[in-house]
Amino acid sequence: MAPVAMSRWTPSLSEARPVSYWLDDPGRPGPEPALTGPETCDLLVVGGGYSGLWTALTAKERDPARDVVLVEGREVGWAASGRNGGFCAASLTHGLPNGLTRWPDEIRTLERLGARNLDAIEETVARHSIDCDFERTGEIDVATAPYQARELGEWYERIRSEGLAEGIEYLDTDAVRDQVDSPTFVAGLYDRRGVAMLNPARLAWGLKRACLELGVRVYEHTPALDLRPHGGGMAVRTPYGAVRARTVALGTNVFPSLVRRVRPYTVPVYDYALMTEPLTGAQLASIGWKNRQGLGDGANQFHYFRLSADNRILWGGYDAIYPYGGRVRAEYDDRPETYARLAGHFFTCFPQLEGVRFTHAWGGAIDTCSRFSAFFGTAHAGRVAYAAGYTGLGVGATRFGAEVMLDLLAGERTERTELEMVRRKPLPFPPEPFAWTGIALTKWSLARADARGGHRNLWLRTMDRLGLGFDS
Repeated sequence: MAPVAMSRWTPSLSEARPVSYWLDDPGRPGPEPALTGPETCDLLVVGGGYSGLWTALTAKERDPARDVVLVEGREVGWAASGRNGGFCAASLTHGLPNGLTRWPDEIRTLERLGARNLDAIEETVARHSIDCDFERTGEIDVATAPYQARELGEWYERIRSEGLAEGIEYLDTDAVRDQVDSPTFVAGLYDRRGVAMLNPARLAWGLKRACLELGVRVYEHTPALDLRPHGGGMAVRTPYGAVRARTVALGTNVFPSLVRRVRPYTVPVYDYALMTEPLTGAQLASIGWKNRQGLGDGANQFHYFRLSADNRILWGGYDAIYPYGGRVRAEYDDRPETYARLAGHFFTCFPQLEGVRFTHAWGGAIDTCSRFSAFFGTAHAGRVAYAAGYTGLGVGATRFGAEVMLDLLAGERTERTELEMVRRKPLPFPPEPFAWTGIALTKWSLARADARGGHRNLWLRTMDRLGLGFDS
């Protein structure tokens, strides 16, 4: 790896620890013991991130008598569930623009189900006393260039005309800077109810505790090695044992699916974030961030940022790195050149905060699919269900995915299973070198569009026509 070029901002990273701020918590619970020997259950959940945790918890809440086992290859919440920005959105479709483009006939149903899902998460956090700093503060999409402001205004008028703008407010330059003061902000869309901020690792640990209290047997440091039919159910082999189950729910997301035919539908993309030291009262006042909303900018290569409970700023995004061959490796979790780039962008956004230092810098893989929102399915004659492809917006949507998987395993026709979004799959990614070439060309084209006032070149316009376009 080439050395990182020095800039005036790199000293701000001198004390940054290469670990997720959320996971670097003295209150982190210890792991449950690994599985040793045989185990049987009604439902086996594979994966101890949000997808698996919500599935196990919801299964027990639907039927307290159901015997549920969850296995996790490392520790609950160690991967994307403990590394993300903590934006818990109502959207099930990776934002209203993506959902309206792909499922215009059912977008109102998807929006209603998403709002109900976020309400249910808030209620679950309260009912199980999960200490995860849940704040329903909303989110502002900010424009940092005139073309983005124009597009935000046009989009707002469109959703108003279609009756989809409830709870959403357009902010001009003065109004957006009254909410958060950055010289780069020129407009914004404020979704006041559709997003909550939370501590993602503590959410995962709280869901684990709730599962244990309801009788779920959780085994950590227990990777699932293979999946095969066994009698009228399924069997999963682990390093020191095996689990026989009537049904299996797979919540492995970015990691290779135990159902091999699902693997071409997802690829890993590496995302990176910084966390500042706690801001002083004067520093916080200098940027006027008084309502604690989440924020994201409107560029194709975008940033997301928010305040923690102790008034640090998490600053992430921009670089999205796809490794050739789609391999998930720990060596990709740390990327100093991206940290340096993010630090420069941070101080461009908030020059008032010059002198602030970063305490944590980290990265990790998220799964994405070609439609940028989750897909679902079954295997082995309906005894196995899976959900994957959340593309970085899974903090909230995984609970909905858990409900879908349980509906599918029960063979039930529900409002969820009747959705076109649930019934149809995205296009799979091509094999290498075509996947890497296509993703690299798309990234280059998106960066070029940002530099050319949002103009999308022939490649991006072709991807749009094929339903593969991505603009955020």
